Amino acid sequence: MPEWQIERGIGETRAALVEDGNIVEARIELDGAVAAGTVIAARLVNIGTNGRNAVARDERGTEYLLPRGAPGTSEGARLNIEITRGAIPGSEPWKRPLARATDQPVRDAPPLDGRELPLPSPRDELAEAGWNDLTEQAREGLVQFAGGELRVSPTPAMTLIDVDGWLDPEELTVRGATEAAKAIRRLDVGGSIGIDLPTAGSKAVRQAAGAAIDEQLPQPFERTAVNGFGFVQIIRPRVRASLIELAQDRPCFEARALLRRIAFEPPGAKRVVAHSTIVTVLESHAHWLDALSRQAGGAIGLRADPALPMSGGYAESA
Repeated sequence: MPEWQIERGIGETRAALVEDGNIVEARIELDGAVAAGTVIAARLVNIGTNGRNAVARDERGTEYLLPRGAPGTSEGARLNIEITRGAIPGSEPWKRPLARATDQPVRDAPPLDGRELPLPSPRDELAEAGWNDLTEQAREGLVQFAGGELRVSPTPAMTLIDVDGWLDPEELTVRGATEAAKAIRRLDVGGSIGIDLPTAGSKAVRQAAGAAIDEQLPQPFERTAVNGFGFVQIIRPRVRASLIELAQDRPCFEARALLRRIAFEPPGAKRVVAHSTIVTVLESHAHWLDALSRQAGGAIGLRADPALPMSGGYAESA
């Protein structure tokens, strides 16, 4: 039976749906981020235009866009809002999280129900199910499969997936659609998604590719038919950043991944050795280092090594 496994790490919480020993769906929620489903108190700072695109601000100063406005609420008044999409990192940091006005009381987002994994631990259950491969796919935007590969590229308009390979074009079209749908789910990609499949002249092959997407990708989503050029567009709910989008903030992504690796090492005082950029991130998050010290049961030092790749950090005995 599929099982959600939840790992509460330093700086982030990781969750993976594991089926038959493999991760089929995953998500990362950053500490301090306001998750979709949370209801918070805010103040309306802009009523928007024609009843749409109002702006509310919470007590921390974070602004939220209310696409449907806030009917009946005057500018400057207090109101409760429900977060419908968390903040999305990337090339457009000015984009606000999304919310809607609500009469519901303030509350946290519903928790994800699953089995909590111990951390630190001598056994890395998520890695056994493919977590390390998944994070590599997120950082490189490259998903390989027998007979081809996917290149996943986030853009301001949509996430694009290019299918390429060396199979017969008709076989690659169906196989690529299958693997793209699996990757969308596994990497938690939402919003507008475009898949560029090989050009297939046969209508039957295009229909088979569409059916493969429908079989692999759980509802809710909408899609177009696969056109004669092999392009299909998918729209999925987008309530948080995908793993691909989180990896765009490479220094923080790699710093948190390094802290996760250290959690599975023997306890004791340690010196974290990493690329200079990663050391800078860790120095700016002193509470992460404090948590690592408590986790390891010893003092934590830092040493920058600019020769290391950003993903090549490690811990040595202090």
